Amino acid sequence: MSNQSFNRFVAASGLTNLADGIAVVAWAWMASLLTRDPFLIALMPVALRLPWFIFAIPAGIITDRVDRRKLIMWMDVVRATAFAIATVVIWQALPLADAPKTGLVQPTTFYVLMFTALLGGGAEVFRDNAAQTMLPSLVDHSALERANGRLWSVELIGNSLVGPALGAFLIAAFAPAPFALNSIAYAVALVCVMSLKGSFKPKPSDTAPNWKGELQEAFLLLKSSPLLQALAWLTGGWNLVFQMASIALILHVQENLNLGATAYGLLLAAGAFGGISAGFVADKIIKHFGPKRTAQVSLMVSAPAFLAMALAPNWLALAFTIAIFEFAGLTWNTVSVSYRQRKIPDAMLGRVNSIYRLLAWGLMPVGLILSGLIVRYAEPIIGRSNALNLPIFTASAGALILGIIGWQALGHGFQSR
Repeated sequence: MSNQSFNRFVAASGLTNLADGIAVVAWAWMASLLTRDPFLIALMPVALRLPWFIFAIPAGIITDRVDRRKLIMWMDVVRATAFAIATVVIWQALPLADAPKTGLVQPTTFYVLMFTALLGGGAEVFRDNAAQTMLPSLVDHSALERANGRLWSVELIGNSLVGPALGAFLIAAFAPAPFALNSIAYAVALVCVMSLKGSFKPKPSDTAPNWKGELQEAFLLLKSSPLLQALAWLTGGWNLVFQMASIALILHVQENLNLGATAYGLLLAAGAFGGISAGFVADKIIKHFGPKRTAQVSLMVSAPAFLAMALAPNWLALAFTIAIFEFAGLTWNTVSVSYRQRKIPDAMLGRVNSIYRLLAWGLMPVGLILSGLIVRYAEPIIGRSNALNLPIFTASAGALILGIIGWQALGHGFQSR
């Protein structure tokens, strides 16, 4: 783990994840300043996640054809530009009027921000795919669990610990501030990636480039591995229910628990402690219990955790629940991603990874939209307070079904691999 290129790679990832952590609060909270309609608020994170469904496959093909370091650099340029545009748009929209319960206080501002979210989200698809496929070129395969654990710990410090708290503080102080800081963070990350030494372009194929043939080759590899398929579908289902709960949690925290942006950021930061802890011990847990049992238990934690989030009587109980949830989530990711990086040949890693992530991440917008629709149509029947909790209860039920299905699928998959 003393590899200089790996350390620079981690530094760049830390910076971009700090920006992503700031954005976790900034995008959704900014939407809540323009409207109180849960469905419209959900559209903002949908704009961030929809590109995973649209661009995952092209990103995989491109990642396997080009220098992955240069691809990351260009995507950081795009994201820095998107956040710079958002900064200017919000600045010009100030001061904001009170957000209406239905409709938008400033429609033009809202839709321009959605466009910049789409732009940044699209760049994220290409960057994240390239970054994940680069890691096996920086460390030995025998050290992948440890490298992923350390990398995700640093990412969580930015993404879930420092970022959300800082984003909440900044948006409460001056709405354009978190977007301006993100633009700077991506620019600095770009400099870190530029300094990486080594070759990060996959070995070229003996045949002429043919995207249909390349994609078919990747599909066949994924089809030949029931465990990879199970991990992809289970991760996709989990992401769907997680997004359903997470967007509802914003309004639940605001209206049911009467907490502000800063408190919400600190709740996410509390969850980060759980994830960071897992980053340092997940490899030891996997070594002791084995990847099969570790993945099964990590998946089963989600259902009771979602239920506890909805029923938590105060911020302290909610913070503790989120910490346990994040610990289990990062442990699951360590098993899943390390297996994928080891199983898939480097020359195909981008394509297979993109198909995998299309399944795993493509369902996120579905969860976000379902959450908004559940609240919108349940509110006249059960009241606002109960309606805000309903997507979280629904996520708990969905996670229970996933856990039961996944226990058997993972058992068979790891035994037959």
